[in-house]
Amino acid sequence: MAKLLLLQTSHLTSPLHRSAVTAILSVPKPFPIPSPLSRLPFLRHSLRGPLALSSSSSLREPSRNFSAQAFDSSSSEAKTGDEKEQRLEKDGKENDSEVKVNSEAVKISDEVYPSGEFQFEKPGLWKTFVVKLRMLVALPWERVRKGSVLTMKLRGQISDQLKSRFSSGLSLPQICENFVKAAYDPRISGVYLHIDSLNCGWAKIEEIRRHILDFRKSGKFIVAYVPVCREKEYYLACACEEIYAPPSAYFSLFGFTVQASFIRGVLDKVGIEPQVERIGKYKSAGDQLIRKTMSKENCEMLTALLDNIYGTWVDEVSSAKGKERENVVEFINEGVFQIEKLKTDGWITDIQYDDEVISMLKDRLGVQKDKILSLVDYRKYCKVRKWTLGLLGGKDQIALIRASGSISRVRGPLSSPGSGIVGEQLIEKIRSVRESKRYKAAIIRIDSPGGDALASDLMWREIRLLAESKPVVASMSDLAASGGYYMAMAANTIVAENLTLTGSIGVVTGKFNLGNLYEKIGFNKEILSRGKYAELLAAENRPFKSDEAELFARSTQRAYQQFRDKAAFSRSMSEDKMEKVAQGRVWAGKDAASRGLVDAIGGLSRAVAIAKQKANIQQDRKVTLVELSRPSPTLPEILSGIGSTLVGVDTTVKALLQDMTFSEGVQARMDGILFERLEGTSSSNPIFGLIKDYLSSL
Repeated sequence: MAKLLLLQTSHLTSPLHRSAVTAILSVPKPFPIPSPLSRLPFLRHSLRGPLALSSSSSLREPSRNFSAQAFDSSSSEAKTGDEKEQRLEKDGKENDSEVKVNSEAVKISDEVYPSGEFQFEKPGLWKTFVVKLRMLVALPWERVRKGSVLTMKLRGQISDQLKSRFSSGLSLPQICENFVKAAYDPRISGVYLHIDSLNCGWAKIEEIRRHILDFRKSGKFIVAYVPVCREKEYYLACACEEIYAPPSAYFSLFGFTVQASFIRGVLDKVGIEPQVERIGKYKSAGDQLIRKTMSKENCEMLTALLDNIYGTWVDEVSSAKGKERENVVEFINEGVFQIEKLKTDGWITDIQYDDEVISMLKDRLGVQKDKILSLVDYRKYCKVRKWTLGLLGGKDQIALIRASGSISRVRGPLSSPGSGIVGEQLIEKIRSVRESKRYKAAIIRIDSPGGDALASDLMWREIRLLAESKPVVASMSDLAASGGYYMAMAANTIVAENLTLTGSIGVVTGKFNLGNLYEKIGFNKEILSRGKYAELLAAENRPFKSDEAELFARSTQRAYQQFRDKAAFSRSMSEDKMEKVAQGRVWAGKDAASRGLVDAIGGLSRAVAIAKQKANIQQDRKVTLVELSRPSPTLPEILSGIGSTLVGVDTTVKALLQDMTFSEGVQARMDGILFERLEGTSSSNPIFGLIKDYLSSL
């Protein structure tokens, strides 16, 4: 019943000015934070890690031809220093620019990647005629009135996965696809966006913003309505032509903060001693348990991330609103919240209620006052096929594999489809792409804080094998940290957004010594064992013995070295150079690119363009993206969707149910602490429930 603890925390995945951030092996999705000790089962080694923006700059592109000997434990030590130096020397000849990292030069490639920028092509007469014919025979749910306005309400969480019609919530790929379809749909006159409180990372925000700007190239209007507006909401809204807000709108554009929480004082009071072994001075999950204040290294890391977010926001907003950077900084520091002043100073277009905006759109489109403006909502428009609009791909196919959520090796009994990355299932998809001759290239779309170390390594191996047979591009969304980065580094090329949280190459393990707590509550536990280290993972009622602590430390060090060395090998870097950018540090995408952890900055469209380049497909030639992660609704998912609609059951409740049920492998905690059960360990011990109730009452 002794458990090994892998500690991890969220890295700015929730709204930055609201989230408590502690950098570690993994950064789960933003959830309400429960009692940190609501699950005490022991943790094994795990890889978990940590917002994101995009540009079209070109960055490091070393030539990587992966060998089938994918860094097995037997071959890792066989790599000699001479071989590494030869590889680095070869890369150095291809690069002629550099940046400084810890006073040492790191090369950046000058190879220009294709930008993948959207180019609106006005349909010709023949294509227009064909599209009109298809609309005549379109299915009933695909029919849209001419002169309609597409409305989308962007609120809450946004998933990087495709959603079935029975699933609740928003889907990033479907939002982006709707923008593309609306740009070419002759029946759609414009887009009316309702932007409310958003709960997603900055990479998704930037991807949506990019598609807003792309849609504007069609010449159609797009206006935003923002009843509640913070930094993320305004960042999206300022990309639209016009911004409207009601007189009572909540505006709080006051800047950004980042927070780190520490529970050592709470643990001391209840008699719990955390024994933490961490490798990497920036691995701050241990700080959460063993410190009462922020460490110098953690402060340095979080400050760098905060500066990246703040600087990017100020730059993009100043560009969108046609203002000087100093004016935007001054505006933030004034603490303006009055809607009237926002209009006077040009930050919003006008102050109007929703019905007034709709009346304004009716006048713009020439709709009579006694007529109703035809509005098409997000869900209905998702049913319109690209075929109907003549938006077909080419004969060349590129496989797109989406990997979102926490990493586990096998599916748990209460896991729903799309609830996370299941190693076994993803490996099957990767193998199917490798064995098929249909696909010219593959894109692995990653939005993961990490998870099970074994599952991460197995997927890394399969991606490397796939990269030997055809080009593989890793496209990072909000998160690709620790275990998420483990997957990405197996690809030939890595593309990230400016503020993608990535890296976090480090490990933290430990256990709770509950001896003092047991004594306080009158609980006793005795263990009979055979074997010198048999109680290492079983005796949570006492601290480590000296020889146990030594073994524990060596095991942790070994886990870190394997991760770091594979990262160095995959990225064609020496282990010494990788050590300087590893150490558990979380990097923003653009900083990771300047340090060789990422190759290019951009979104999914750029990843597609690079995949075409690597597969020797001309950039002006259309390709077909084949989604291998399309949702297939099951009865539990249908019932779950109905339940969510009727009684408000959300992902928090589902996660709680999952956590209460036995499952092998890593269990991701929504408060950023990862707990992993021993196989065969019962989760029904009443003591843990008692501790949970006690801590919940504090």
